[in-house]
Amino acid sequence: MENQREQRCSRLVFVLYPFQGHINPMLQLATIMYSKGFSITIVHPQFNSPDPSKHPQFTFTPISDDLSQGKVSTSDLFGTISALNRNCEEPLKEYIEKMLKAEDTHDRIACIIYDGLMFFAQSVADRLKLPGMSVRTSAAASILAYAVFRRHDEQGYISFLDLMSKDQETELQPLRLKDLVMLRSQNVPELIGELRANLTDSVKKSSAIIVNTMDFLEQNVVKQIQGLFPAFVFTIGPFHKLAPNISSSLLKEDTNCISWLDRQAPNSVIYVSFGSIASMDEKEFLETYWGLANSDQPFLWVVRPGLVRGSKSVELLPKSFEERVGDKGCIVEWAPQLEVLAHGAVGGFWSHCGWNSTLESICEGVPMLCRPFFGDQCLNAIYVCDVWKVGLELENELEKGNIEKAVRTLMVNTEGNEMRKRAMHLKEKVNLSLRQGGSCYNSLNELAEQMLSLRSN
Repeated sequence: MENQREQRCSRLVFVLYPFQGHINPMLQLATIMYSKGFSITIVHPQFNSPDPSKHPQFTFTPISDDLSQGKVSTSDLFGTISALNRNCEEPLKEYIEKMLKAEDTHDRIACIIYDGLMFFAQSVADRLKLPGMSVRTSAAASILAYAVFRRHDEQGYISFLDLMSKDQETELQPLRLKDLVMLRSQNVPELIGELRANLTDSVKKSSAIIVNTMDFLEQNVVKQIQGLFPAFVFTIGPFHKLAPNISSSLLKEDTNCISWLDRQAPNSVIYVSFGSIASMDEKEFLETYWGLANSDQPFLWVVRPGLVRGSKSVELLPKSFEERVGDKGCIVEWAPQLEVLAHGAVGGFWSHCGWNSTLESICEGVPMLCRPFFGDQCLNAIYVCDVWKVGLELENELEKGNIEKAVRTLMVNTEGNEMRKRAMHLKEKVNLSLRQGGSCYNSLNELAEQMLSLRSN
């Protein structure tokens, strides 16, 4: 009890990046650290604010971001990141200064823990002489992929990858990181170059790097990162397994799909969801529908508002939809994904390959059909298909014939069954890492100890 009281004397300030795929893991991490005895303050932009009533144990504080729903476009994510880092720095600094003036020895700020995309928080931590910890809500490998910065001379873009030995390059070859870096480095706008430089610089200055991953998934990558950055890397994923029942969805989940799943045969359903941001045009949407319908496999498809650019998606479905598909298809605006992936009827997941979705699929032993849209999703798809070999990628234009073939390969062919076995093996390794003495269990305890020591004097 005495140790618990000591831990309650330390407060952690979390700084959120205001999009669904980032809010969830950050609040999960906050819940994990709360269970370790820390008090939690959540600082978030006013845009896309989380619901405080779902987390009554935390203190929520909105800060000015000078953004509005009308100003934010999902097609200009780099511009949004830049605006948030520019607009939120002074409001965060002013708020932390007030906290420091009011704090006493029983509730001191241990450190600022920030989403890596909110790198301005490290600048605030440095200015106020507080420790800052960078959280990577994507794969650890994305740290290497984004470690590309602008040099103001004729050499242009260079990468930390250039510093690696040939042996190190060989270890990381399956990820094709050099190809990704070359792709990202061609004709890159100055804004993106600056953002990457700032992101990497904040990681270099952080007191620790927290990654939502597991050692066995990215062992070689974590070693390379540890050699390139001074801060220790804590791999304490999957966050959602350590903080179950944490719901921070910005969209209302339709739980009726669970009763539909209950009526389906084991491993027969392909679950289709492209996350909270990705979008497609009308032609891609209809090709997706016909590919699913023609595969003759039961499917649960998330068709959220905004999925089809400039249209109300469901209205595009042909009038013969119900007659053609019948009870073999279920469409919802948003699904309780963790519950869906854990359901025995789900045998495959067609995903945009966001990191949260990728981890959630691995944790339930569900193989994947990959259709990355942007950002680190391409890297995650390489992991799924080429490194772990628990999925296949839908490349090129979406076309109903290719979709039908890919769905059947994943769901009923021998190749898909082999992927399912490998996915189940990964699930077992996840469970081992979470147990006492496992890599995640140990890393989490080490992280809590470091946090307690940061401002102990």
